[in-house]
Amino acid sequence: MESLTSRMQGVQSPIIPVVGELIKNSPGTISLGQGVVHYNPPSETIEFLPKFFAEPANNLYKSVEGIPPLLTALAGKLQAFNGIEINGENCIVVTAGSNMGFMNAILAITNPGDEIILNTPYYFNHEMAIAIAGCHPVLVATDENYQLRPNAIAQAITPKTRAVVTISPNNPTGVVYSEAALCQVNQICDTHDIYHISDEAYQYFTYNGVKHVSPGAFGSSKYTISLFSLSKAYGFASWRIGYMVIPKHLFVAIKKVQDTILICPPVISQYAALGALQAKEEYLQNNIGAISQVRQLVLDSLNRLQGLCSITPANGAFYFFLKVNTQMDAFELVKRLIQEHKVAVIPGTTFGMDDGCYLRVAYGALQKETAKEGIERLVQGLETIVKS
Repeated sequence: MESLTSRMQGVQSPIIPVVGELIKNSPGTISLGQGVVHYNPPSETIEFLPKFFAEPANNLYKSVEGIPPLLTALAGKLQAFNGIEINGENCIVVTAGSNMGFMNAILAITNPGDEIILNTPYYFNHEMAIAIAGCHPVLVATDENYQLRPNAIAQAITPKTRAVVTISPNNPTGVVYSEAALCQVNQICDTHDIYHISDEAYQYFTYNGVKHVSPGAFGSSKYTISLFSLSKAYGFASWRIGYMVIPKHLFVAIKKVQDTILICPPVISQYAALGALQAKEEYLQNNIGAISQVRQLVLDSLNRLQGLCSITPANGAFYFFLKVNTQMDAFELVKRLIQEHKVAVIPGTTFGMDDGCYLRVAYGALQKETAKEGIERLVQGLETIVKS
C-alpha cells in the first residue's frame, strides 16, 4: 500500500506517549515526566454532578462558548484573581482544555504561512499547533535565567507575524515572568497590531512570595488572548476544561473553529468545573502548599549536582529545567535513566533546546516520599551516567 502523506509529517510526535512506552517497558520506574498534580478535584466537583443529571435537556448540545452559569462563575474568578474585567470589549470561551484554546486562537488569527513568535524553550504543543495550522514558529531565545528578552522579541517581528506567545509561570522552566516584561510584550504587540497569547495554565503555582500577573489586566484587551486551565490546580486533567478570554472581535472566528472541532465543551465536565470553582480557598492553599514542600525537597537534592548540571532558579509551575554538562544526546540520556535507574524525565529537545543536553524535571505528580525516591534515582543516575 502506498504510504499516505499529509501536513502531519512535519509535526513532531508528542513526547509524553513516547516516554510512557519506555516507562511501561521498565516496570517500577518513577516518572518525573508528565506535568500533572497528584491530588484529586475538590469534593464540590462531584456534588455538582446531580445538577447535570437532574436536567434531561443536558444530554443535548449546549452553547458553543459554554453554559451561562460557568461563564458567570469564571467572570467572577477572573475579576477577583486576575484583575481581568469581562466587558463589552472581551468575552470568555470555555474550551476542552487550554491546548484547545491555543489551537482555536492560532486558527482564528492566522493564514497559512504566517508566523508566531515562541520564546525558547517553548511548550511543545504550542509548536505543534502552529505547524498543524500551516504556520511557522519564529524562535526567540530567553536569557540565561529563561526570562523574556523583549527587545529580541521586537526584532523578530516581520510583516507575517501574527502573535507573540508567553507562558507564565512557565512550562518547561518553571520561571515566572515579571510584570514589567509582560507589559513590554503587550506594548510591542499593540504597536505592531499583533496578538499577545498569554498561557496561564499554572497561574496558582507560585512560590517564595512571587505573584502571578495576567497581561489581560493591563488595560486595553484589543490584542490580548489569555488562556487558562482547570487541569493543573484543580486536578482536572481528564475532565478537559479550560477557558480563554479573547477580544470580542475574535468571537465569531473562534466559534467557527470550536463548533467545527467540538461543538460545545462536555457539559457534564462544565458542571464539574462549576462545582470545583465553589471549593474553599483551603483546597488550593493546602494542595499547592504540599507541592511547595516537594519542590524544596527536589531543589535540595538537585543542588548536589552543581558542576554536573546548571539549575536555574524557578518560582513557578512544578518544573525545573536542567542543563546537563555532557555531549550526550538528551533523549539517549532519558532512555538510559529509565532503563538503568528507573526514573523518567523529558528531554529538552522536545521544547526546542537542541544546543545542549537539557532535561525537564516535573514534581507535581508525586507525594513527598515517592518524589524523594524519584529525585534520588535521578541524582544518582546522572552522577553515574555523565561521569562514566
